[in-house]
Amino acid sequence: NENGLTADPATWVGNNFISVKQLTPEGLQLLFSVAKEMKALVRASGGDDRLKHKVLANVFYEASTRTSCSFQAAMLRLGGSVVCVNESSSSVKKGETLGDTIRCLECYADVTVLRHPVKGSALEAAEATSKPVLSAGDGVGEHPSQALLDTFTIDDEFSDSGGMEGKTVVLLGDLKHGRTVHSLAKLLARSGVAGISLRYCSPDVLRMPDDVKEEVAKYGLPQEEFTDLRAALDGADCLYVTRVQKERFESEEAYDKVKDVYIVDNDVMKSAKDTCKILHPLPRVGEIKEEVDSDPRAAYFRQMENGMFVRMALLSLVLGKAR
Repeated sequence: NENGLTADPATWVGNNFISVKQLTPEGLQLLFSVAKEMKALVRASGGDDRLKHKVLANVFYEASTRTSCSFQAAMLRLGGSVVCVNESSSSVKKGETLGDTIRCLECYADVTVLRHPVKGSALEAAEATSKPVLSAGDGVGEHPSQALLDTFTIDDEFSDSGGMEGKTVVLLGDLKHGRTVHSLAKLLARSGVAGISLRYCSPDVLRMPDDVKEEVAKYGLPQEEFTDLRAALDGADCLYVTRVQKERFESEEAYDKVKDVYIVDNDVMKSAKDTCKILHPLPRVGEIKEEVDSDPRAAYFRQMENGMFVRMALLSLVLGKAR
């Protein structure tokens, strides 16, 4: 249901979260405010028991460390429990459909987190169950909770200068296959925050898909395309770096041609503003040199921690325990 998640917490309870299109600008602000409360809660006491006796089914048909662990940690910090299903241990090997797997899991769990390699599978799962399904990424489709933590991080990093308002954000790398950048561009566009502009920097063969650009254009955000990183960085407030996704390429040769086109190192950082923040959904495979980690502008590990706060907020909202 597009625009179904609003500033009213009741609109979240028992609902799925499978696309950023479900969020209204006010709904996004509600999630941000609950995530800030979660951050303060974890800093003060590590968590609480609001989700005691609630069970999360963490269903991952595709490898994941960060997303899987942060959903688990989020549930545990709020007093809930987790059952994990991965592709190698599931009855999918025996030919079970996704719908049946999800229907069976709802017998044991209150909420399901799903990652799946096939685009559209999150919606298929949501239609199979009456309990909330949260998408943790489906193929080259969307990765909506990642977009939440990314926008939350941009807002948080610039909390003393208007949050996301008026910021120029560069999306760098594999913009064709990267579901994180697809979801992030759409969510920044839908956020209702004034003055955001987007720059897409990629090799020609990995450009941002037209459907994403058209979606962003509906909201009137300026969009520019670059192949030169330093030109894209000029005057930018935020650089969102992504890896070139080897697993999405047809051949090793095609991957090798583009894998090292952009490397962010200390030298590149000299071209960036003093206030520019560097984000990356991780894992990285060489596109940000480790020498950059000690630069105060490197926000990607803070971004990972924010992922847990945002997912704590998401779980508490859909399970009706946010306030």
